[in-house]
Amino acid sequence: MRVLRFATTNPHKVREVRGLLAGVPVQVETLAGLPPGAEPEETADSFEGNARIKGLHYAARCPGEYVVSEDSGLEVDALGGAPGVHSARFLGPDATYEARFAEILRRLRDVPEAGRTARFVCALVVARDGAILFETRGVIEGRVAPAPAGAGGFGYDPIFFSPELGCTLAEAGDVKASVSHRAHAVAALARWAGNLK
Repeated sequence: MRVLRFATTNPHKVREVRGLLAGVPVQVETLAGLPPGAEPEETADSFEGNARIKGLHYAARCPGEYVVSEDSGLEVDALGGAPGVHSARFLGPDATYEARFAEILRRLRDVPEAGRTARFVCALVVARDGAILFETRGVIEGRVAPAPAGAGGFGYDPIFFSPELGCTLAEAGDVKASVSHRAHAVAALARWAGNLK
């Protein structure tokens, strides 16, 4: 069984990816057990660029291994695509998501519902021994909700309303796993990984 090392320290993402890859003959490992080392600087201006930076960085620390990395976030059209690649660091790395929600809603206070279009994006790559072997992108379209709703999910899920589901992703329960941006990206990864010898 092939091992895919998922380069993230976010336990929510690990749980999602393991669930999405259930049934695929791969074993998902984390960064746990690697010797301590500096994290890469995510300096790219695109999700794809940052995913590549992380993938190549951790592949260099895991010779011969398949390293899966992703960069994801929320793009709000009325905010020029913000928070975008800065989603995890919006308002600073120590800001709470409640503070981030409040600031996004403050900036959108004069924007009508129809103009609050947004999307979640997940760029995912597989790297090994200095090369990018696979790349994909998953997207889910929606809009920013008028107020946070729901206790499920994580990150920006409480303020992302999916017209398809009729609720925020934080209210979607188990359905989120089949429709999210990460679900679309990991579905493509599953098809690729299923052909590994």
